[in-house]
Amino acid sequence: MKAHSVTLPPPSSSKPRSILLSVFVTTRAPTTPNKLTMGRIKVLISGGGIAGNALAFWLSKLGHHVTVIERFSSLRATGLQIDLRGHGIEAMRRMGLEQAFRSKSVPEQGLQIVDKSGRRWAYFPANKSGKGLQDFTTEFEIMRGDLCRLIYDATKDRAKYIFGTSIESFEERDGSVNVRFADGKTDQFDLLVGADGQGSRTRKMMLGPGTADAFYPLGGSYMGYFTIARPIQEGEGYVATSYMATEGRAVITRRHSPNQIQAYLSCKTDSERLKSARTGDVRAEKEAMTEIFQGAGWQTEAILESLKDASDFYLEHLGIVKLESWSRGRVTLVGDAAYCPSAMTGIGTTSAMVGAYVLAGEIGRHCGGRSSGEGSADGGDGAKNGRNLETALKAYEQKFRPFMDQVQKGILENNGSMMPTTTFTIALANCLLGVASFFRLNIMGKLFLRENVKGWDLPEYEEMLRD
Repeated sequence: MKAHSVTLPPPSSSKPRSILLSVFVTTRAPTTPNKLTMGRIKVLISGGGIAGNALAFWLSKLGHHVTVIERFSSLRATGLQIDLRGHGIEAMRRMGLEQAFRSKSVPEQGLQIVDKSGRRWAYFPANKSGKGLQDFTTEFEIMRGDLCRLIYDATKDRAKYIFGTSIESFEERDGSVNVRFADGKTDQFDLLVGADGQGSRTRKMMLGPGTADAFYPLGGSYMGYFTIARPIQEGEGYVATSYMATEGRAVITRRHSPNQIQAYLSCKTDSERLKSARTGDVRAEKEAMTEIFQGAGWQTEAILESLKDASDFYLEHLGIVKLESWSRGRVTLVGDAAYCPSAMTGIGTTSAMVGAYVLAGEIGRHCGGRSSGEGSADGGDGAKNGRNLETALKAYEQKFRPFMDQVQKGILENNGSMMPTTTFTIALANCLLGVASFFRLNIMGKLFLRENVKGWDLPEYEEMLRD
């Protein structure tokens, strides 16, 4: 057995410090895969966000013993507006959450494109017909925190949640994963799942020291998010507004409540000040973004003024996560930790929801659950039918990778190059969008967003859909 150590950067919310994480990788001669009991398995999910909670929902429904750990002291019911598209909508419906979702949904009506004077050039309404591709605004818009809490509330009574801790190290040995937590406690699991986001610490530990991480940044593409207190005006409505400025800058505002709007600052830049800002140093990040967006036009100055006092500002370096395999032994990944498609695709939440559904479905199909009985841990029907964890993880990847391959196709190659950067190209883009709007062409859904995954159907898992 080989023991390795790797130093990881601290979480964005913590003070600078070096955290030594011990990662143990067991090397042994190939043997016959250890068969799991045809019944309930013990699963640890690292990350209590949408992907982790969705997986906990399905696995606990199957009767598996599920523990979710979240390094924050409580459920992170924060974040700005997200949506569901295509298969993500159906996955949510199969959870029985549509009515609860609609009760919390954001009533966004559509997206308008404006120039620096505020003149509207195009308007793309939400597609609420129930047919065809969604546009920029979908029929299923919701604040991230609301969706996270909906899934958590439907899961908390049958899964165990532990807040305020994280994984310090893990070791796979004798057919299980031995985990040491940051608080010094240890436990043993049949399966460890990393659902801890784009910068997944679980992924880094799984890959091991000396291995390059699987996050590929999109050049100098960044997105800043925060909310602004702004009471709704008479006749204003819930319309998202997009403004393109020169030098690869863009601003989007969205209203989600009568008292607040959301602001999104997007840029493709080689700013040294932004590059050198330490991740999570909100003050430095705000100052860098303010410098970049000075003089951008439209309502930018007022938005930058509000940025100074924003308590929920978050900066993301846009990129994708690509791995040759999402699993190693009894450790696997789901959501952004495994296959972040970047905000550019508009399908990150859908990918997390569908990926969690497929992973749980394949575990239910190959490892059993509430209806399988306890069975035999070594041989019997489990050996005969190949129902074991290794088979389930392979099936998860074989089933879902074609979906993610389509979603991520060409993103790294384009690298944001389609963004207009000059006064002329912006004016041309506004004109073309105006023509598309006039003829009611869903140019966003067809050309930019990745909802239209072809030749892939959401699997049916009978064992998961039983009441």
